[in-house]
Amino acid sequence: MQQLFEPFVKIFSMSAARYFVLAGIPFVIYYIWLKERLSESKIQDRSASRRDFIREILHSMQTTLVFAVIGCLVLYTPVKNITRVYTGFSAYPTWWLVASVVLSLIIHDTYFYWMHRLLHHPKIFRYAHVVHHKSTVPSPWTSYSFHIIEAFTEGLVLLVITLILPMNVLSITLFVIIGFVINVYGHLGYEIAPKWLRYTLLFNISNTSVHHNLHHSKFNANYGLYFRFWDRVMGTEHPDYVKEYDRVQQNRINKNRATI
Repeated sequence: MQQLFEPFVKIFSMSAARYFVLAGIPFVIYYIWLKERLSESKIQDRSASRRDFIREILHSMQTTLVFAVIGCLVLYTPVKNITRVYTGFSAYPTWWLVASVVLSLIIHDTYFYWMHRLLHHPKIFRYAHVVHHKSTVPSPWTSYSFHIIEAFTEGLVLLVITLILPMNVLSITLFVIIGFVINVYGHLGYEIAPKWLRYTLLFNISNTSVHHNLHHSKFNANYGLYFRFWDRVMGTEHPDYVKEYDRVQQNRINKNRATI
């Protein structure tokens, strides 16, 4: 146990720093510095309170602690021997570093969708996922605001991915960072995607901040994390999603015209 203390502290410290930097910067920009100027991009008329932010940060630190435990187990205990984690850059070609990150995001999205649907089961929801849904108006701080049970189910995706894919430590780091950035965007509370995205293939594939915001305000649709695939295939995408996205974009257009 003594041998694991140092790597655990290292992983926890890096994860906490990542949370406060990657969630804190957009929070300061959208909720403090440019709050009025960017108001036309706000998805909901309602606003979260300081009490909400404190609750979310405290739960997020608990989640970060859980994630650090799982990361430590996967990387620094005999559990690593049953995974496909590798170090160095000679075992696989360089292109695999990028490909493995892309594939890990696809696996994570599938894992998350079905885990998320399970957490919404009436007999389970009130014991775990209800904590995350206390944030009916999400903010960047909401990104890791989970009950400890949900934190473990969320974090175990790292073990699942490393059992399936050969993953370099660098690829794991990139997967975690990219996933968290997308997570923060989904909980931002503001739509920052450009207007032209609406008419591209990317819009039909990937989620937006509006997409996940609807999940927090409506509770019963839009379960996907990165992509729209599973929601569209399973018929769980909210029918008003595109209309809501267009509404927010139109608000931005109207505000820009009014200031010209």
